[in-house]
Amino acid sequence: MSTPELGLPMAVPAPGLPTRVRIHEVGPRDGLQNEKATVPTEVKAEFIRRLADAGLTTIEATSFVHPKWVPQLADAEQLFPMVSDLPVDLPVLVPNERGLERALSLSATRVAVFASATESFAKANLNRTVDEALAMFEPVVRRAKDGDAHVRGYLSMCFGDPWEGPVPVDQVVRVCRALLDMGCDELSLGDTIGVATPGHVLRLLAALNEAGVPTDVIGVHFHDTYGQALANTLAALQHGVTTVDASAGGLGGCPYAKSATGNLATEDLVWMLRGLGIDTGVDLGRLVATSEWMAGRLGRPSPSRTLRALSHKEQ
Repeated sequence: MSTPELGLPMAVPAPGLPTRVRIHEVGPRDGLQNEKATVPTEVKAEFIRRLADAGLTTIEATSFVHPKWVPQLADAEQLFPMVSDLPVDLPVLVPNERGLERALSLSATRVAVFASATESFAKANLNRTVDEALAMFEPVVRRAKDGDAHVRGYLSMCFGDPWEGPVPVDQVVRVCRALLDMGCDELSLGDTIGVATPGHVLRLLAALNEAGVPTDVIGVHFHDTYGQALANTLAALQHGVTTVDASAGGLGGCPYAKSATGNLATEDLVWMLRGLGIDTGVDLGRLVATSEWMAGRLGRPSPSRTLRALSHKEQ
């Protein structure tokens, strides 16, 4: 018998937290993009379908980036039509106008652009300065909005950079404000190398509010490099954030930042939220089964602690 069937974790709400959190599942895109061995398109589609069946309502499907840069996602045109019938939101990453055209031609209704808070990462990831990247995104966002698409603005290196070290809060706020001003509907604050701590999270969120960025357009994206992802998420929830990015099975990292290990595991997030009495709509048992299935396809165990505990296997 698995632990959830015993009624665990016991739900004990804490004061000042939201009653519901939307999980932005990034496993099929951010989680799989760094896999060296090509994952068959049919397996990716099945992964997305299983995640939807587990109750996840926002599942980032793929990226319309040039195949040379992310070979794992070269099958975006084949994959998206295989899952577009699902009754869930399926955001896709679009790095430029060409990527947007490809996505819109397949009737994608939710897209995301990927900016950087630091010059070093902007150069490594986009071969542009921060401002040049923002200028590149402006027509992308405008065209997406003209096509009635929802636009998410990802911002990397919000809490620290492997080349530059600490990232000033006002530097992050400036780029967030620019993304919002150009028309992004939602922002995702990325702790790309996992160096954030709760006080830093609260300080950045407060600074964003002071700059006119409302909490309800902010999502958080934490990596668990130093074991801080859940603590940072809790701090964000205490501030009122209700959108949290996570990756089934803890898959993923960042190809341009060697110290970036896996994303916050969706199972670990759901376990904490269940214990806090916060609704996610996610069936933890089905989610665990899905991540176990994908781990088997990838040929290695999942780093998710909750998955390991509930699977009753030595991994």
